[in-house]
Amino acid sequence: MGLFSFQQELAIDLGTTNTRIIHKDRVVVNEPSIVSINALTGKIIAIGEKARQMYGKTHENITTIKPLKGGVIADFDAAQQMIQGMIKMINKCNLLFTLSIKMVVTIPVGCTEVERRAVRDLTEHAGGRNVYMIYESMAAALGIGIDVNTPDGTMVVDIGGGTTEIAVIALGGIVCNQSLRVAGEDFTSDIQAFMRYQHNIRIGESTAEEIKIGIGSALCELANPPPDFKVRGPNIMTALAIEILVSYQEIAHCLDKSISKIETAIFSVIEQTPPELYVDIVKRGIYLVGGSALLRGLDKRFTDKINIPFHVAANPLFSAVQGTGIALKNVGKFSFLMR
Repeated sequence: MGLFSFQQELAIDLGTTNTRIIHKDRVVVNEPSIVSINALTGKIIAIGEKARQMYGKTHENITTIKPLKGGVIADFDAAQQMIQGMIKMINKCNLLFTLSIKMVVTIPVGCTEVERRAVRDLTEHAGGRNVYMIYESMAAALGIGIDVNTPDGTMVVDIGGGTTEIAVIALGGIVCNQSLRVAGEDFTSDIQAFMRYQHNIRIGESTAEEIKIGIGSALCELANPPPDFKVRGPNIMTALAIEILVSYQEIAHCLDKSISKIETAIFSVIEQTPPELYVDIVKRGIYLVGGSALLRGLDKRFTDKINIPFHVAANPLFSAVQGTGIALKNVGKFSFLMR
C-alpha cells in the first residue's frame, strides 16, 4: 500500500457479542464487542479481546462496557470509540492518511428508524463517508452462497449473541421476518441461573460461556455426547470453593425454555410465508447461521419439531460478514442496500 489511500472499503458485521470487519476480501478484525474505559478520564483503555479479559475483574476506576444490546446501540460514545479503535487495528500499512471510508454495515432486520439512524451516525463519526446498511439476514444469505435476487424462497435463521433474526428472502427482498431478542447471551444467562439454583454455585459470564461452548446442547440425547464439564466456584450459602461436574443433559434442560421461544418465532414466520415460497423452503430446507447455530443438536431439534430440514451453514460465525463483503463489492448490483 502506498502513502495515500483515497478510499478504504470495509465490510462490518456489527454484532452484540462480536464485531467482524472484512478489508480486501479478508477478515482482518474479529473481536468481542467490548470496551474498557477509565472512569476518571473517560479514555479508552482496551478494546475487543483485551477488554474481554478485563470483564468482571475491574476496580472502580475501570468500567467495561458492551456498547450493543439486543443487536442495537446502547452506548453511542463507547460504540463509536470501539469502531474507531477497530479501524485503527486495520491501518497498520503505513498510510499517511485516508480521505474516506466506504462501509457496508449489518443491522438487525427488526430495527427501528431511530436505531438505523444511530448506526449511520456511528459509522459516519467513525470516518465513514459512503455508508450502506444491509439487513443481517440478507447478508447471511449472501454469505452462504444464496442468490438472493432469484424468485426462489430462502429462509434464514440467524441466532447471534443478542438477537435471533428470522427471514424469508426472495427477489432481493425480505418477504416476512421476525426479530427476537433471545439468543446466545440469553443461553449464557440461563446457564448462570441454572448453576445458581440447581447447584448453589455462583459463576461469572465467562465461565457460563465456556460451559455453553464445552457442553452446550439443544437435545438431551446426542449421538456423540461431550464429557462432563468441571465447574469451580464459590458456594452461594457458605462462600467456600466447590467443584462439580455438569453434564450436557443438564445444560439442554436449562436451555429448553429459550430455544422453545425461538421455535415459536420460526413457526410464526412460516405461518406468514406465502404458499409458493413455502414450497421452495421445504425443498431447500432452512439455513442456520450465527454463533449459536453451533449448539449441539440444534438443527436436529428444529428439524424434528418443525418437520422441515435445517442445515447449519459451513461457517456460521462468519456468514454475515462474508455476505457483507460480497455486498461491498457489488454495491451497484444490490437494490436492497440502504443509504
